Amino acid sequence: MGIDVQSFAVANLRRRPEVVEIGGFVLGVDPCTTSPYVNYATPLPGVRPGAWDVAALIAAFGERGLKPRLEFAPGAAPDVQPALHEAGFTVEAVHEYLVCVPATLTMPRAALPVETPSTDEDYAAIDAALSKAFGGEFASSPEGAARLRRTEESGGAVRFVRAPGGGCAGAAMCSAPAVETSELAGVGTCPEFRGRGIAGAVTATLAETMLARGARSVWLEYGGEGSRRVYERVGFRPGGTRLYMSLEA
Repeated sequence: MGIDVQSFAVANLRRRPEVVEIGGFVLGVDPCTTSPYVNYATPLPGVRPGAWDVAALIAAFGERGLKPRLEFAPGAAPDVQPALHEAGFTVEAVHEYLVCVPATLTMPRAALPVETPSTDEDYAAIDAALSKAFGGEFASSPEGAARLRRTEESGGAVRFVRAPGGGCAGAAMCSAPAVETSELAGVGTCPEFRGRGIAGAVTATLAETMLARGARSVWLEYGGEGSRRVYERVGFRPGGTRLYMSLEA
């Protein structure tokens, strides 16, 4: 599965408005933001980069005023981490990812009404709710709402549970499939609505949607044992690890 996840990462970054391919790496850039969590690079599976390759990648980030940062499955490119470490990169995090396939998908028994956004107000509400759910880690913005709309309109999916009286109680999204797999991300529930099964409902609905569209699997990363249990209840199982590395100025 590691090769599939890494091949997906490459294909997904190649969808960005600006793509730089250099030294066996793919750098995906969205000119609407300088966020290192949007603008980052990933290696091609099996690449064996040298010092010049890493230096060229660092320069490509610098030319765009971006922090050098990579996300990748280390098992699919085992020579990358030592090369980055030699250049001064440090590990931000190591995350386990979980995988759902048709045989393991389990829809929640008590089905909440999960919706597909259709208006600008829906997308803005989802962006604001996710910002709140993640403790203001990123600010809600028109650009964030526009990225959500692009996800839905480019073959991916965005799903949410509407809050009583309107707005968004919780949501998540899936990237459009590539190499027969799709990444599910941004699962968030506003604090006042937690414990009601919203995360499980949107996760299961998104997995069902992408599998029905022909994806062979859906994968995601989790942020703690509590969220892991939510995902396991709807059919996600351990698949491997992803590594985040960055270079401080």
